[in-house]
Amino acid sequence: MTLPIEPSLSEICARVAERRRLVLEAPPGAGKTTRVPRALFEAGLGGSGEILVLEPRRLAARMAARRVAEEMGQRLGETVGCTMRFENVASPATRIRFVTEGVLTRRLVRDPKLEGVSVVVIDEFHERHLTADVSLALLARLARGARPDLGIVVMSATLEADPVATFLDAPIVRSMGRMFDVEIEHLERADDRPLEAQVASAVRRLVREGLDGDVLVFLPGAAEIRRAMEAVRPIAEAEKLLVLPLHGMLSPKEQDLAVRPADRRKIILSTNVAESSVTIDGVVAVIDSGLARVASYAPWSGLPTLKVAKIARASAAQRAGRAGRTRPGRCLRLFTRGDLLARPEHDAPEIQRVDLAETILELHASGVRSIDELSFLDPPPRAAVTAAEELLRRLGAIDDARRITPLGRRMQHFPLHPRQARLLVEAEARGVAEEGAMLAALVGERDVTSGGASGRQGARETHRSDLLHMLDRLEEVLLEPHTTEQARRMGLDPARCDAVDRAFKQLSRFIDARKARRPESALDRERALLIATLAGYPDRVGRVRRPETATGRSGREIVFATGGSAVLAESSVLGAEEYVVAVDVEERTEGTRGRVVVRAASAVEADWLLDLFTDAITDTTDVRWNAAQERVEVTRRLAYEGLVLEESRVAATDPASLDRIGQTLADAACARGYRAFVRGDGLDTWLARVAFVRTHCPEVGLPELDEAAIVETLRALCVGRQNFSELREADLGAALASRLTPEQARRVAEWAPETMQLQGGRRLRLEYGPDGTVSAASRLQDFFGLAEGPRVARGRVAVVLHLCAPNQRPVQVTTDLAGFWERHYPAIARELRRRYPKHAWPDDPRHAAPPPPRGMRPS
Repeated sequence: MTLPIEPSLSEICARVAERRRLVLEAPPGAGKTTRVPRALFEAGLGGSGEILVLEPRRLAARMAARRVAEEMGQRLGETVGCTMRFENVASPATRIRFVTEGVLTRRLVRDPKLEGVSVVVIDEFHERHLTADVSLALLARLARGARPDLGIVVMSATLEADPVATFLDAPIVRSMGRMFDVEIEHLERADDRPLEAQVASAVRRLVREGLDGDVLVFLPGAAEIRRAMEAVRPIAEAEKLLVLPLHGMLSPKEQDLAVRPADRRKIILSTNVAESSVTIDGVVAVIDSGLARVASYAPWSGLPTLKVAKIARASAAQRAGRAGRTRPGRCLRLFTRGDLLARPEHDAPEIQRVDLAETILELHASGVRSIDELSFLDPPPRAAVTAAEELLRRLGAIDDARRITPLGRRMQHFPLHPRQARLLVEAEARGVAEEGAMLAALVGERDVTSGGASGRQGARETHRSDLLHMLDRLEEVLLEPHTTEQARRMGLDPARCDAVDRAFKQLSRFIDARKARRPESALDRERALLIATLAGYPDRVGRVRRPETATGRSGREIVFATGGSAVLAESSVLGAEEYVVAVDVEERTEGTRGRVVVRAASAVEADWLLDLFTDAITDTTDVRWNAAQERVEVTRRLAYEGLVLEESRVAATDPASLDRIGQTLADAACARGYRAFVRGDGLDTWLARVAFVRTHCPEVGLPELDEAAIVETLRALCVGRQNFSELREADLGAALASRLTPEQARRVAEWAPETMQLQGGRRLRLEYGPDGTVSAASRLQDFFGLAEGPRVARGRVAVVLHLCAPNQRPVQVTTDLAGFWERHYPAIARELRRRYPKHAWPDDPRHAAPPPPRGMRPS
């Protein structure tokens, strides 16, 4: 059959021979996937090496390789072969090798110069898969350096070729192709029914209007395909139609059933694997849901994931074109025209929206120390690169200098995400390689339960790991033959179980079961697998707590060592574990609020963290103030990130801790105030006397005992002490007094006495004010016999006298006692004689004898 691309083949070969670079733009159905590689081979451009053809999907690689082999009259594996993850159909004679995109990057790790390869063809580049972009960057660097002879052909159906041609400095060949008319219909209004009901209605309509060929239905994933198969089954039985699924989880034999010609009309229910590459003969109608599972990654689990999203307009055109490859056809779109116009023209490149950890590990393994060494058509976000490198560092795959470690080399040996690879390497090292391979396969599939169930109905058993519990159930199904219905009754999805089994068998070819001695007991094997799980998720360790909700219900919450928290799903079979590692985590929206739910977790023991992540363990001595007990407490804390594993009170002996204890006690004491550490007001009185002498007798040279000096002294007293009780016993007043020399202390006692004795024997208490004054209060009669008032500070300061009546109320305040006797006493005495007739009020108080102090008899 002549294909539209054929008139351009000679020009394509000539350009590749001349420039070693080419960008080919050809519409879907032009035949570029099968005809261009063969033309390059037959033109001798492969030389003695191979022509590698990169395909975005396993199905496309397998179909295209088989088609080219058949057209050359050979079996697959001879001149034409195919290689993909866990599958290789080739021989020493193979010269055209169809490979999935990741195979090339892994080959470049093993062979940076790509020896034995003459031309690399990147097919369906418009899909902008991460591996395609990385492959293009690596190939461009190689061609500019060690391999200028390497041929590079980039083929695209819907993407503009000019940016790629500029990036490669390559010529462009455009093939117009041939496309039959496709009648496209949109919904008038959005249909709210379940997707499978919409598909059934569309199939029924096509049959009613005279379907005379096969129908290709595009759906997001395998689950939607299974539901749609049930929905269309009655129509298929009535019309004698074959209903066949087509998706990546099927075996090659099952995929062949969908794409090979059949003896009756088919309804092919497919994911976007049928969107591009080899034509499926016989398709006359397409039903397009407008949806696909788009590659992304789970921020919590860190593993690649797929989420349902609307396809771009370019993909919608691709799908519709499948109905017009061999004859005019129809396309029924299960969405409105307005919905289509609101969508972007192309999807964002995967390099800008997916996890980069696996890719960056491969680049480091190939000798690329920094991703900045490569030029990309669209560079990856810097934050995504940083996050990926940090994860690889935590996993031990690269060191702080971003060099790949021996552990990273071993991880890179497995065609897995680095988390799964780290799990498997740890399982190897602990003698449970086979179980580790099954566990890694299970983690990659995320959930083998049907409907998301995690346990059997009825009372739930408790286990140390949701994953190991799921693994037990999975092995029960795989080891003994179970029908699909039996598996579903056990709460398991048969297709997902088969996918895990296939991945396990493929991984088993890479493991080294002899690396370590196998644990003898089941308990030790379980422990080894739990530790292996932890190794893959060092950033997902947390402590389980049971906060009580407003309704009184107690759930389980995980507080992570790296910050944040999540709710442990009610379906979890974990028992009363203190520490766990969260493996399968999802973010859910409930109403207007979102929450993070851990669907699968495994137990962790503190010793395992110490063993695996020594560099992340901190052993600190924490000095804290206990306000309730008024003491400094020294706590030794062993922590993993922000997760405290062990805490105990210890006695500090090292100088640094003793210094911190003193500082902490001092801070608390200063916050309380120095008066809390002295009895009565004696210290304040003494400080006032010192300040008085310092002001009025500067020749003494007294130090300034202000607030700063008091705080300094208080802090000095805290050294070697640990609580307020010890500090009170330390005598702050004595410590302050020691700042004066003996001579200075004698002068303070002499020139600013606390008391002085009057002639009648009464002791007069002196009060020193902050303003530099000194005062005393006593009965007026106590001063009889004094011609002048008392003075202090070497006679420089007169005492302010508060002269009181017998009732202790002042009748006069003065510093001039002589003037008082002369000017004021006569009038005051007359008033006092009237009020207190039993008291003596002499006319000449200067020469009168004062009354004796209370309690003393006059002599």
